[in-house]
Amino acid sequence: MTLHIRKATTTDIESLLIITKACAKHMIANAIFQWNENYPNKTAFENDVDRNELYVLLDVHEIVGCLVVSSLMDEEYKTIDWLSPDDKNLYIHRLAVHPKHQGKGYAQHLMNFAESFAIENNYRSIRLDTFSKNHRNQKFYELRGYKKLGNIYFPKQSVYPFYCYERVL
Repeated sequence: MTLHIRKATTTDIESLLIITKACAKHMIANAIFQWNENYPNKTAFENDVDRNELYVLLDVHEIVGCLVVSSLMDEEYKTIDWLSPDDKNLYIHRLAVHPKHQGKGYAQHLMNFAESFAIENNYRSIRLDTFSKNHRNQKFYELRGYKKLGNIYFPKQSVYPFYCYERVL
């Protein structure tokens, strides 16, 4: 495996949209209505690049996945009773691995990167959300030591809640 993670550029966005659309289609085929035509979208990725928060995972020269590491708390997260104070927290968004590359440990590789980044930059914790109907993702995060804390809603994505998780470092 010749994996490499680097900051994304605007020229990567089209590839990332192909990956996230393939992920959405794959999840929908498995009755997981987490992502759709509204999300993730080009504007979200453009904002991520502008804030230097978007990273891509490459296997040799092919982009196979991505994730966002951000210090900004989304408005929806403010209702959650987090384990740590709202100070020096890292937020994970838009973690995606193309379905044809899933099951190879790439998501683990991206999370190892995010967790190392958080520790190296003195973050207090890592926070994220995952869809309540995506049991595979829930198990993935729980096995990594993330604690489920509460529900939030993204009405344009689903009537079902998203679960918020936190891992104190």
